[in-house]
Amino acid sequence: MENFAFYNPVKILFGKGQIANIAAEIPTEAKILVTYGGGSIKTNGVYEQVKAALAGHDFLEFGGIEPNPHLETLLKAVELIRTEGINFLLAVGGGSVLDGTKFIAAAVNFEGDPWDILAKQAPVKSALPFGTVLTLPATGSEMNTNSVVTKWETQEKLFFASPLVFPKFSVLDPETTYSLPPRQIGNGIVDAFTHVVEQYLTYPANAPLQDRWAESILQTLIEEGPKTLANPHDYASRANVVWSATLALNGMIGTGVPQDWTTHMIGHELTALHGLDHAQTLAVVLPNTLTVRRDRKREKLLQYAERVWDLVDGDEEARIDQAIQKTRDFFESVGVRTKLSDYGVGLDVIPLITDRFEKRGFVALGEHQDVTPKVVEQILALCA
Repeated sequence: MENFAFYNPVKILFGKGQIANIAAEIPTEAKILVTYGGGSIKTNGVYEQVKAALAGHDFLEFGGIEPNPHLETLLKAVELIRTEGINFLLAVGGGSVLDGTKFIAAAVNFEGDPWDILAKQAPVKSALPFGTVLTLPATGSEMNTNSVVTKWETQEKLFFASPLVFPKFSVLDPETTYSLPPRQIGNGIVDAFTHVVEQYLTYPANAPLQDRWAESILQTLIEEGPKTLANPHDYASRANVVWSATLALNGMIGTGVPQDWTTHMIGHELTALHGLDHAQTLAVVLPNTLTVRRDRKREKLLQYAERVWDLVDGDEEARIDQAIQKTRDFFESVGVRTKLSDYGVGLDVIPLITDRFEKRGFVALGEHQDVTPKVVEQILALCA
């Protein structure tokens, strides 16, 4: 196991009715900006719960944060905050709203072009405090420091992370997710599953506890994901999916182990160029990343085959093949297609993506830092 430092100060309020308790987590004198997306919170009852919980607090609203939040929209929120003297943020929505709010929090006091936080990894020196009310289980943004933002003007999708953008608290009420369409629930399952795989399917690091944690999250998603799709108001299965998505990327399973993230970096480019849902890109790219990198991931792929998919018969190559196919089949079973052609995207996207990586001063990806643009090309060639 590698050395590590682990820190996660996020307070989780989990379960039915927890939105009512957020007032106790926000200073009474705070001037709040409530951020949200397309407005679904105003039709599913979440907005009314938040408004009731903030009775007595001074707050304004900023809606319209897009899926894959746009820099251009987020900067409008930054200007509003500066003009109105806002000093606390409350993000109400899914991962995009939460990611966007993290960027807003970091950009308010940033000196210079805020895009440098993402494009140049400029250090974040301060950030506004914020809390979250999660309405879509997927990204784990409610309990981590990560944020991904799209610059619409140039079709770039980049990320940053800073310990200053940990939420102060996050509300996880499974009932707030009941109104989500199947597409979003399926996407969330695939997103969480891939988060785990990026941290787990690398090479052995003598970290059996982290492995078992990761495998338990994968098994829970495999068991509970189809249940919650079949019966969206099954509180028990939805609660398990919500908590699995949080634990998939709150830092715990990644402590002391090598991590990959090749699939995510390629996927971000597909979203930026063609507007695919984030999880759709992951479903397309992950099985092919595993195929191309099977030799480098061999020991963990065999462990994955046995422990997650109960594949113990046949020769090793056949088990690896079956594990990769079962991964693809699982994504399809929760409604997320796994080929570029399913989304009307052709292989002419390959040179666009590899060229982008090279122009940015590409640093090799993967747990061995040996995924070059040539390897990216090989992975994408299988995604047709």
